[in-house]
Amino acid sequence: MKFVDRENEIMRLIRVLSQTGASKFVIIYGRRRLGKSTLIRHVLTDNDLYFMADQTEQSQQLALLAKTIGTKIPDFDKVVYPDWETLIVSLAHRTTQRFTLCFDEFPYLVKSSPSLPSILQRHIDSKQLPFNLIICGSSQQMMQGLVLDATSPLYGRGDVIMKLEPIPVRYLQDILHTDGIQTVEESAVWGGVPRYWEIREQATSLMEAIAYNIIDPNGTLYDEPSRLFLDDFQHTTQSATLLSLIGNGANRLSEIAGRMQKNATDLSGPLAKLINLGYIERETPFGESPRNSKRSYYQICDPFMRTYNRYVIPNRSLINLNRKDVVAKTISDTFSDFVAAHWERLCRNAVSGNQLLGTTWGKASRWWETVIINKEKKNIELDVVAESLDKKKILVGECKWTEGEQAGEDSSTSLKQRRKACHSQKTRRLYMHCSSNDQQRTALPTMCFSHKPLSTIL
Repeated sequence: MKFVDRENEIMRLIRVLSQTGASKFVIIYGRRRLGKSTLIRHVLTDNDLYFMADQTEQSQQLALLAKTIGTKIPDFDKVVYPDWETLIVSLAHRTTQRFTLCFDEFPYLVKSSPSLPSILQRHIDSKQLPFNLIICGSSQQMMQGLVLDATSPLYGRGDVIMKLEPIPVRYLQDILHTDGIQTVEESAVWGGVPRYWEIREQATSLMEAIAYNIIDPNGTLYDEPSRLFLDDFQHTTQSATLLSLIGNGANRLSEIAGRMQKNATDLSGPLAKLINLGYIERETPFGESPRNSKRSYYQICDPFMRTYNRYVIPNRSLINLNRKDVVAKTISDTFSDFVAAHWERLCRNAVSGNQLLGTTWGKASRWWETVIINKEKKNIELDVVAESLDKKKILVGECKWTEGEQAGEDSSTSLKQRRKACHSQKTRRLYMHCSSNDQQRTALPTMCFSHKPLSTIL
């Protein structure tokens, strides 16, 4: 698969690593499969050194690193180095020109040598290190602890601290050569993870890729969540259970706690960790404080995890009985509804921080409430609500994905009725828009948001 995006990350890395003066210390981290190693190799030159750590003992790690260094410095690997201090001092002594040394999967090194961060801190603080240093890792918890925890030896030492995020959806279209509708459907499964795109690229269709890689016991991604959790969780059972419950409709904290037969307060920490790792999000209605709101929803925000917990977890028995054809039929029958929620998220992201109708809008979110209309209780939901940066306007949006349905006058009428329930916004100018999956469109719409102005309401 061709290398796409990451222009900003490449620019930052090249800029800091090419600076003169004291050597530079760079930290790169993020969940597995995002292309951290590929990014680093894209930046390093032939004069630099790249070392991929593993989970062996310190003596073996030192020997392997010495062999790697020996490819650039003759006979460096002819010596047995008893510890990290000896190796780093020897490398510094034999360095004749500036280069960059990268430790990939750095947490593995720390597991076998807990004193390594302190050793590096001492050399970094001395300003005498004659080479740049990059550390990289997929264990987000450990990497954050190593560089963001004020008690860590490496805290505050990084010249660049880079958390790699998923790649924007628009680049998926360049990889798969799909039209707008297909790209949204593909991104609902694979998200912005380059490794998943690479796997998908090997199949002729989306459904074939799902059947071969996800809902097959021998599939490449069949046990993917377990592998991801091993990077950041000592025990994975509770986290997997939380994702399974949330992915299958238990969205309120009280409901999740009830199904797990635990106190809600006991789940605050595990849920916060899943949020921090980027697997779930806590949604609150537009206009309410996230800190004080008691109407929060928990949703899986990682597309692959959402796909896995929607279709694999509930059907694992059928899959292991080699009835994946039944599961594939279920996916096909419900896929449009599944993509609809992803489309809403793309629309909200497209509005957030962007200009629409000559106005720049803040972060968009959903709004929901149980209200009384004509003496009847009704659950009201608005798909997209955003406030202008000048606090004078509110944008209310409707998102449609159902096949054959256009965001036309019916949607406009429905939206007008629902916006009346948003009483708190009545003093500001309110704009209504609808987004639709126009079946005739062949290119991905700008920012994944097709907007059609319906009316302006005072």
